[in-house]
Amino acid sequence: MKKKVPRGFGLYAGLAAVLVAGLVGLLVFGPRWLATVPDAAPPISTPAAEARKISARLFYVDEQGTGLQGVEQEVLFGDGTAEQARRIVEAQIAPAPEGRVSAIPTGTKLRTLFFTKAGEIYVDLSADVQTNHPGGTTNETLTVYALVSALTSNLPAVTSVQILVDGKEVDTLAGHLDLRRPIEQDLKWVTN
Repeated sequence: MKKKVPRGFGLYAGLAAVLVAGLVGLLVFGPRWLATVPDAAPPISTPAAEARKISARLFYVDEQGTGLQGVEQEVLFGDGTAEQARRIVEAQIAPAPEGRVSAIPTGTKLRTLFFTKAGEIYVDLSADVQTNHPGGTTNETLTVYALVSALTSNLPAVTSVQILVDGKEVDTLAGHLDLRRPIEQDLKWVTN
């Protein structure tokens, strides 16, 4: 008596043989294919050094130590007012370029930033802005107005800047300048 072979068995057996042959071929030749890198395609991502930048005016302590001097610098481009404000603040709090003195205490980091429809920017800085601050009325004023001037000078939509520390409103940074309200631009601190 002959055993009956299920219908379609030959088709399944053929497909299985093709799959096994394909796997064997992949195991034998696959490593060579993976090791070959095509040289025609350029990298998809753009290095940070080649990212889009804009010219912005940042503010550093002047030679007398009593005012701020505006300096044109390239900063990363940000899409929209809030993102561009973030890029400007990041550039302003970064270490000063050679030959310049930053008004921002060392180690200060931007925690977050948000923009209101009224044109106010809330800038939340790390506690380093207070703990590393040298103190004194002039130093505190220059720290605050370096940030205020950088944002209001470069972004016409910004009317004032509210500085927060670790997510909280503060009375002052170092005991002298009232920070309980948003600060408007005051060019009397800019010497050029």
